[in-house]
Amino acid sequence: MNEKTIQILEFNTVKEELMGFALTEEGKKELWNLLPSTNIRQIQMLLDEVTEAIRILDKSASVPIHALDGVETIMMNLNIGVPLRPDQLTGIYYFLDACKKLKKYMEDKQWLAPRVSSYVYSIEEIPDLREEINRCIQNGRVDDYASKELVRIRKQLGIQEDRLKDKIQSIVKSAKYKSFLQESIVSQRNGRYVIPIKKEFRGKMKGAVLDSSASGSTLYIEPEELSKQQDQLLLYKLEEDREVENVLWSLTGLVQAYEPQLTLAVETMIHYDVLFAKAKYSRSYDGVKALVNEDHRIHLINAIHPLLGKQAVPLSITMGEGFHALVITGPNTGGKTVTIKTVGLLTLMTQCGLHIPAAEGSEISLYQQILLDIGDGQSLQQNLSTFSSHIKNIIDILQDTNDHSLVLLDELGSGTDPLEGMGLATAILDQLYEKGATILATTHYSEIKHFAEKHEGFMNGSMEFNIDTLQPTYKLIVGEGGESQAFSIALKLGMHPDIIEKAHEITYREKKTYSLGEVDDHLRKEMEKQVIVNKYKKRGYRKALNENRSIKTFVRGDNVTISPDGEFGIVYEGPDDTGKYTVQIKGEKRNVNHKRLGLYVSAKDLYPDEYDFDIIFNSKENRKKDKIMGKRFVKGLTIDHEN
Repeated sequence: MNEKTIQILEFNTVKEELMGFALTEEGKKELWNLLPSTNIRQIQMLLDEVTEAIRILDKSASVPIHALDGVETIMMNLNIGVPLRPDQLTGIYYFLDACKKLKKYMEDKQWLAPRVSSYVYSIEEIPDLREEINRCIQNGRVDDYASKELVRIRKQLGIQEDRLKDKIQSIVKSAKYKSFLQESIVSQRNGRYVIPIKKEFRGKMKGAVLDSSASGSTLYIEPEELSKQQDQLLLYKLEEDREVENVLWSLTGLVQAYEPQLTLAVETMIHYDVLFAKAKYSRSYDGVKALVNEDHRIHLINAIHPLLGKQAVPLSITMGEGFHALVITGPNTGGKTVTIKTVGLLTLMTQCGLHIPAAEGSEISLYQQILLDIGDGQSLQQNLSTFSSHIKNIIDILQDTNDHSLVLLDELGSGTDPLEGMGLATAILDQLYEKGATILATTHYSEIKHFAEKHEGFMNGSMEFNIDTLQPTYKLIVGEGGESQAFSIALKLGMHPDIIEKAHEITYREKKTYSLGEVDDHLRKEMEKQVIVNKYKKRGYRKALNENRSIKTFVRGDNVTISPDGEFGIVYEGPDDTGKYTVQIKGEKRNVNHKRLGLYVSAKDLYPDEYDFDIIFNSKENRKKDKIMGKRFVKGLTIDHEN
């Protein structure tokens, strides 16, 4: 399926809604990358999975899907030469705990959902890894008892810190230094304890200045008597960091040992997330598993467009038994476009393993491609007109279509001369059908409706319209083409029947009677004003108007101007039944309507009475041949006259 099909059928919007039901970022990513399959067995398996997942949700809606919290990223970066951090190890612990809960959750689902519940067997609980992480990592840090050495180091570290704090407190409270202190507060600079001394008493205390205040009035001094103890404390901290690193490396090595099992567990958890997201999405619109075939058979029962929700009018349609091409007529905004887009979108959803919003028993045929021409498709960048863009798109469709294609065409043939558009649309439909495509097309052309009535494999359909309310019902009726609603609507809105009858005769070349029905006298009088005899006829101007509309008269040799380009020409012959003259323009004979001709110089003012016009309209060679043939018969000699 090409990207254009996915965009126009709004399948990306469907995927966005579907992603809202996923719990993991990895699951959301996989749902966004959903692509339709053409393998019928694979599609049936995917649909069966969703059906089983729905059964599980019906029994217990809370499925222990772990949010993963970057576990997949952790696994990808496992062998880059850096030990895992405590928070990463905690994430793996919670993931393993969720795997354990998921396995337990699926234990009693074997009879309810045999296929879906069996996937859990690919997950190994790995209790030794889970327990070791839990033993070593507590509250986001390596626990004291992660190793015997770490217990010893942290005990010594604690003792040393207590001694240091006692010592520094004794200095702060000492009467000897009390007058020197800026304040009786102990602080740290670069991890070492310091005492704030007034600048002027710097010489009264031995020690190193590690910092000063912004104003420079306070110096932060590490007393000399604390220096050795602080050095010892720093050594203990370095030993602690080294031992913590050893513990983290040990745990990282254990995770690496179980990398294949963890990777498979992550993939299984993501698959479950994707699967249950599909199931939850299906439940949101009461979806069903469509029956799938490869026989070009479409049978939708009370189907709705998933993005329209329950306010949409259900669509029921059957194709593939007796006909493979449906031509849908009906008024604008009557639901024609929504109808064909619904068929295309539900086909796309089914081939992606999604349930569809329809009734049980609905059936979808699989297609290698869904080709469509919907919307005006105008491209400003390519400087194409609407009609040109349509035709370019349809040319691509004609090239790509085969007997495994679903083709959706909206307002085929529109945007150009109605007569030519109708002919082109008919020929396109006929060619697509010959190539074996399944076709749904919408149109306003009544001629295409007549074509579908007579052509084998085609069927007419129409969107129902309520003439009483002047509103479409959005209901598809298969088997009959839509009658023209323009005349009925005009009559309903108060146009006089005489005008509508005349319009009907012009359009369909047949007479039909339109009746007003019961209307009050006031309305009848108002309507009569529409067909009152016009004032020109009353004043006797009709004859003059008709005379003005008569065909202009020109004779052979008249020099005329041709509008709108202002070219000059000489009348050769005419007029014919349609009022066209043959005019020689720059040595070329053209047929021109009399309305475009204006007399410039008449023939009688240009040429003598017996003038030979062959000099103008015939070539010198032909005139020479004509002279010879007038004297004697010459075998093989012919004169080629221009048409």
